[in-house]
Amino acid sequence: AAERSAAGPGLWYEKAAAGDRRLGKVVTIAKSKKFRDHHRKVLLEGHRLIKDALEAGAVLQTLFFSTVGHLRELPEEALKRANLVKVKFEDIKSWSDLVTPQGLIGIFSQPNHAKMSYPAAQLTSSLPLLLICDNIRDPGNLGTILRSAAGAGCEKVLLTKGCVDPWEPKVLRAGMGAHFRLPIVTNLDWESVPSNLPAGVQVCVADNKDPGAQAETVSVPRGAGGAGAAPGNPKAPVKSKPKAAPEHEDEEGAAGVCIPELAVQYYYENWTQTPVAVVIGGETHGVSPDALHLAASTGGKRLVIPVVPGVDSLNSAIAAGIVLFEGKRQLLQRHKQEDERQKFPVAG
Repeated sequence: AAERSAAGPGLWYEKAAAGDRRLGKVVTIAKSKKFRDHHRKVLLEGHRLIKDALEAGAVLQTLFFSTVGHLRELPEEALKRANLVKVKFEDIKSWSDLVTPQGLIGIFSQPNHAKMSYPAAQLTSSLPLLLICDNIRDPGNLGTILRSAAGAGCEKVLLTKGCVDPWEPKVLRAGMGAHFRLPIVTNLDWESVPSNLPAGVQVCVADNKDPGAQAETVSVPRGAGGAGAAPGNPKAPVKSKPKAAPEHEDEEGAAGVCIPELAVQYYYENWTQTPVAVVIGGETHGVSPDALHLAASTGGKRLVIPVVPGVDSLNSAIAAGIVLFEGKRQLLQRHKQEDERQKFPVAG
């Protein structure tokens, strides 16, 4: 029989016996996307991430810990409903993904964004600003993007099919708790994206199109991040009327992909209609034709971040941070101006 000990009133834990393989087994399979999808479980490691998850209402199933002191730092009510297993720190260290393991690994039911309780400070700072991730496949980039979205006060993040799983350990580490600060809707096909956006939204794409270049081609730009910018001539006109490129047909008459041409402007010029969503393209192919069609259907624009000539397009996570915080600045400025107009109305 397993040895059970008390860690406080009503809080019991089990001491893992020598040779207990549960920790290694659960860590191995929880790192598999197939397992996560099939069993709807995720692995969270470290005090900060586990505490954030519990406070947001995520359901803890099993907690492996090395010292009883760890339990006293977590919400007791949430721990009472979980299976608590004390293991040696060396065992956690051998399975840990962290450079400096903290002796705490939790297995949670995969959180449902619709049932989460997000922090009050996050909700009060939320702006009518949304983010759509289009084929972001690098775990570190996605985690950093989610962290920037939470920091900027985004209302919601949408991940299209083709994005890396947000519950992958590397994404969770880079996200630094962002997963439990704002709704993240995953695995969306483009047909279902509009139903997850507010009415009247304008969708803009961060892209690497040179605003000074001639619009001779209609192919989707490629480049790392898909969200940086070619330098161009800063004095060149940067706005063009949205128009659909003609469909191309090959010799057999099969229609190619019709890619709309969007109005192009620098990211620091005004683009924040209320509400607004920003698309950040993936590391390899940039913004997809589906994203461009959605932007065109809402009257959206391409937002260009000018860089020094000869520098390749920006990393997608860096571009996301630049555009989102500029969007935040514009929205806060807009709100401030509206407040002032209400306080001091112009006499008619």
